Amino acid sequence: MDTRRLLCVVALAGLVALAGCAGAGGGDAGGAGDADVTRSVDGGGADGAGSVTEEAGDGSGDGSYAMADGEGQTAAAAADRRLIRTGDLRLTVDTFAEADAEARTIAEGYGGFVSDSTRETHERGDEEFTVGELTLRVPSEDFDAAMTDLESLGDVERSTTESRDVTDRIADLEARLENKRAERDRLRELYEGANTTEDVLAVQRELADVQEEIERMEAERAALEERVALSTIRVELREEPPEPSAVSTAWYATGVVTAFLESVRGLGTVLRAAVVAAAYAAPYVLAAGLPLLGVGLAVRRRLSRSDGEE
Repeated sequence: MDTRRLLCVVALAGLVALAGCAGAGGGDAGGAGDADVTRSVDGGGADGAGSVTEEAGDGSGDGSYAMADGEGQTAAAAADRRLIRTGDLRLTVDTFAEADAEARTIAEGYGGFVSDSTRETHERGDEEFTVGELTLRVPSEDFDAAMTDLESLGDVERSTTESRDVTDRIADLEARLENKRAERDRLRELYEGANTTEDVLAVQRELADVQEEIERMEAERAALEERVALSTIRVELREEPPEPSAVSTAWYATGVVTAFLESVRGLGTVLRAAVVAAAYAAPYVLAAGLPLLGVGLAVRRRLSRSDGEE
């Protein structure tokens, strides 16, 4: 009996030791990682393995998957933003005409167009130089590439870009449009069910106001969408102004024919100035001269009478 008792105690102690080792192994696996816990539990009962395996799988992937999902959502949210992008360039170019043609070609190459353009020619001494400005519209996805190509046309004096986020504005317009359209549908139902002339006229007025508001918001949303789809780039092109001549030509070095022609032009200028001056002075001469002439005649007559009486 004692021997049996002793064997039972030894067997029980062995089982307790084995259970402690299994618990320690499970604890170490849990500390090392959830995947190890899943494998240790899989060796156990089938009922618990499925649920524990699912939990372990969720735990092992939670951090990395959540991070990946968060980054993906952030990138997707950034890509969905509605941005109006504008650029402003000032370039000094060798030849305005060539730079102007190349800028137009760049815009057309990206599927864009020139919306406005100006050109001015200035003189400095005997030379001319041209300045002008182009307003280009290019697809927003090609904005950066178009800016880079345009900067290569000359020496960059100024290059600025600006982005304006209109995502919330467009979303607000869409929500308000949805509400207004629902209101329009309700008014149409009321209009169809109106029985009196007063009700019909009242519903018509409300319906007209709502329709006008819908059209206004639709036009604003379309304008914003168009500016989001097509970026605006303003390009100012300037030829280098010529340096002023530092050497003055002596008057006696002028050619004979040139001197004669300049003299004739000078005489013509003097005569023209004299005629213009006379035209300006004529009204004043008449206004002041006629009274003086009358006074002079009156004095002369009196003097003549005095001489006759004597």
